[in-house]
Amino acid sequence: MKLVIFGLAVSSSWGNGHAVLWRALIRAFGERGHQTVFFERNVPYYAQNRDLYSLEGGRLVLYDDWGAVLPEARRELVDADAGIVTSYCPDAFAATELVLDTSALHVFYDLDTPVTLSQLAAGKSVAYIGRDGLAPFDLVLSYTGGTALSALQERLGARRVAALYGSVDTERYRPAMPANGERAALSYLGTYAEDRQAALEGLLIEPARRRPQLRFIIGGAQYPANFPWAANIRFWRHVPSHEHPRFYGSAQMTLNITRQAMIAFGWCPSGRLFEAAACGTPILSDWWEGLDEFFAPGQEIIIAATTDDVLAALERSDAELAKIGAAARERALARHTAERRAAELEMLLSQFEE
Repeated sequence: MKLVIFGLAVSSSWGNGHAVLWRALIRAFGERGHQTVFFERNVPYYAQNRDLYSLEGGRLVLYDDWGAVLPEARRELVDADAGIVTSYCPDAFAATELVLDTSALHVFYDLDTPVTLSQLAAGKSVAYIGRDGLAPFDLVLSYTGGTALSALQERLGARRVAALYGSVDTERYRPAMPANGERAALSYLGTYAEDRQAALEGLLIEPARRRPQLRFIIGGAQYPANFPWAANIRFWRHVPSHEHPRFYGSAQMTLNITRQAMIAFGWCPSGRLFEAAACGTPILSDWWEGLDEFFAPGQEIIIAATTDDVLAALERSDAELAKIGAAARERALARHTAERRAAELEMLLSQFEE
């Protein structure tokens, strides 16, 4: 099976959650005997923070101009089994037109479904979906399950929808020790987002202020100059994907904070959940509908809604935290690997074969 993908970016994980997911999925898909070609527009902010140059299990095509790369894209689609356009693809309209003009299976993969649906609800246009919505596609995949699937049908005309959740690359995500052998109490990895800021202040910054004797870590891009840092919070500006295991290993627990649009729909597990779990790091997370279908609260994940919840978690013993981390790792390796998602993708695409 051959896939041709037109996406946001796979070559840089800087402020881009799509990259790590695609890398693992493409590698696993390749291990199943399939071929993938990924077309990515070469934009400056990703080029300056590029942390991948060769796509394992597939071929990466970086291009500066759509018109210039169009002949190559058309050639790749001639023998493709599926052409996939993704959310936030900078040339989504042109790529959609190209894919729909081929005999390949027409697929749209929305890795940002809550954002898509929230913009529609607010009366805003969606930059990666044309005026015909999703009706022209044979299959619409969604990173989000639950009610979001029916919403894609009702609001955008999707004819056939299926959830394809995030996953973890088990070859790269495993328990790791921090560089200096010392662990902070709590870490948080994520690009700065205004709609996560209130939760971040309540679940990490305020606990750091109340426990000045403990160390905390925040990693990610695009944090503003006026961010309310505390003296005991270390900032790790850009954490490339190969450093993620060491980042997770640098704290006794790691914090997961979900964006408001994703909380509203639920059933939208961040890839960070699966990555941290695979590293055996206990996860402290806010709550959203469907979370208990991915990890068991109290046994495989700790739920926190307030500063006091975090402070209570910080009082747990090393043995108790280690047990929760080990249980989460076991669940991630059993249910949430890239290999499992690749098999699910293969099954979904194969249903269209004659």
